[in-house]
Amino acid sequence: MSDDPADRPDDGQNPFRGTPFEAFFSGGAGGFPAGVPGMPDLSQLFGQIQAMMQPYDGPLNWDLALDNARKAVAQPDPSPTQKQKDAVADALRLADHWLDATTSFPSGVTSTTAWSRAEWLVGTVDVWKVLVEPVALQSTQGIAQALPPEARAQAGPIIGMLGKAVGAMLGTQVGSALGALAGEVLSVSDVGVPLATPGRAALVPANIAGFAEGLDVTEDDVLLYLALREAAHQRLFAHVPWLREHVIGAVTDYARGVEINAEGIQARIEEQMRGVDPTNPESMQQLLEGGLFDMPRSPQQEAALQRLETVLALVEGWVDEVVGQATAERMPAAAKMQEAVRRRRAAGGPAEQTFASLVGLELRPRRLRDASTLWGSLRTRQGVEARDGVWMHPDLLPTAADLDDPLGFREDAAAPEALTDEDFDAELRKLLDPDE
Repeated sequence: MSDDPADRPDDGQNPFRGTPFEAFFSGGAGGFPAGVPGMPDLSQLFGQIQAMMQPYDGPLNWDLALDNARKAVAQPDPSPTQKQKDAVADALRLADHWLDATTSFPSGVTSTTAWSRAEWLVGTVDVWKVLVEPVALQSTQGIAQALPPEARAQAGPIIGMLGKAVGAMLGTQVGSALGALAGEVLSVSDVGVPLATPGRAALVPANIAGFAEGLDVTEDDVLLYLALREAAHQRLFAHVPWLREHVIGAVTDYARGVEINAEGIQARIEEQMRGVDPTNPESMQQLLEGGLFDMPRSPQQEAALQRLETVLALVEGWVDEVVGQATAERMPAAAKMQEAVRRRRAAGGPAEQTFASLVGLELRPRRLRDASTLWGSLRTRQGVEARDGVWMHPDLLPTAADLDDPLGFREDAAAPEALTDEDFDAELRKLLDPDE
């Protein structure tokens, strides 16, 4: 008899017959790639996966994710000393004072802290859930949606188990990526998205020490420069109330664009399962960490990612611009620090790249330099208030096309003419009494 499942008699027990999943659930050795003797059947494999999982709510197993993240955090990971906490608080206080002269937005910092890497994980996980769960939900639901209706109706329990397995796999992958990211981040705003309670400014001294190595800049200057960036992020997100939801909305749009290619998943699973022994935990772990559901982006996802990259570039460019102004006459090492941060943020570190490959989200402002040039040009022509006023509404923000020509953004606009006291009073009366 042929080894092809499609050539076997239909005993009515396989609701996936005729679909790309038929080979998975047909049972026996025929459910695996031909020419691989001794491979276990998929039901045994998924039984092992299910045994490894604890019950959880939602599309992703966050208990498993956090457990893996803690294991992946670089060691040693000492808690910041009181001296380090005081130094961070002093740097943020001075940073806010310097920024008062470079932006119309008042301080957004309500509390300061220094975090260990593990504390960064705990302090940011709630926002990571908001960012990652839409992608995870669409991925797990998409597997069922990729099946024909008749197969979906007959295989409810199997689909449910498969969804839980996917959630466990994603939890493992996300946890490993977040643990690696915790070893690189310099502050709570380092990835461009506010990851903690609004107003809570936090720096990670252990990672800052590693970043400072080889920069030929004093530790005090490195800490102050990064405090300036953190304080600038806090100001922007505190006084642009729609910005947080705008960023998260781009992520949600990305999630909606996830398209499940059932045949592609089958090919990936068959490739990943070669050599997997369900009785060997190390072998199973290799399967779970293999980027199993890493799929090509749909056109909708590409459009959402472009919007996300543009707004992140605008955020980072604005921060770069106001910090550059604040340090221009005060910190000789600022230019060296600015270049180091620009390269780091535009390229992304290894952990950021790992996170992007596993989850599909790239939180990198590739066009940071263009955005910084755009904000600086606008300030030169129209002043600080006009530059910051662009953040009043998302429709006013520069687009990706504007970043192609940063010096041309509102090139015909000049600084508004100053009003005399009489003109100001007249305009005010018109607003208060339009019938006058």
